[in-house]
Amino acid sequence: RRDVTKGIIGTPYVGVHFGMNIPGGDFAERYGFTSNLGGVAGYKTNKNWIYAADGNFIFGNKIHIEGLLDNLRDEAGNITNSSGSPAEILFFVRGFNINAMVGKVIPIWSPNDNSGLMIQLGAGYLWHRLRIESQQDEVPQIEEENLKGYDRLTIGFNSTQFIGYNFMANQGVYNFYGGFYFQQGFTQDQRDVFWDKPNEYVSKDIRIEYQFGFKLGWLVPVYKRQPKEFYFD
Repeated sequence: RRDVTKGIIGTPYVGVHFGMNIPGGDFAERYGFTSNLGGVAGYKTNKNWIYAADGNFIFGNKIHIEGLLDNLRDEAGNITNSSGSPAEILFFVRGFNINAMVGKVIPIWSPNDNSGLMIQLGAGYLWHRLRIESQQDEVPQIEEENLKGYDRLTIGFNSTQFIGYNFMANQGVYNFYGGFYFQQGFTQDQRDVFWDKPNEYVSKDIRIEYQFGFKLGWLVPVYKRQPKEFYFD
């Protein structure tokens, strides 16, 4: 075990985190509040620089797309399954991002030189789409290849910033970080037509998508085994 109170320690680490996202920009035109669950692996140097890679699974069920599947509804507003009965349709947003991160721990308001204010910048890849589920019903109009006309698949570049607090202790269970982050997606729609709006042109212009919120994570440093000391009389 390393003693974090005796100077700055360089160490690899892994961790998991959970975040809550408020949408903005073009992302808010389609989706509402989302959450993300992610993991991180990186290295903190003996100068308190951080180099890491993280990935986040994005999920939620707040959908703002007006008229979605209206072209499949009957006069009563129902979508029928293959048996001719009303189907139960559920909508979700699903996505992920992967980022390369660089940051710095500044040992202020901290009990040791390995803890303190943490600032990070990152850039990477963003992917998200609308997930449509018909539960136990079979609805051929929204299955397999047909689903692609409704899923709003969007892919592009992602940038992110984080400012918060990082705490490292001698015991791994007490290592954590938390703070606020801001993400910007520069994405494009990947489908050529939305089948619920077949007469509307699908723009290929860059979409500016924002997500910001609070993230809390747990870290596990991977310390190298310290050499044993032997004393001889």
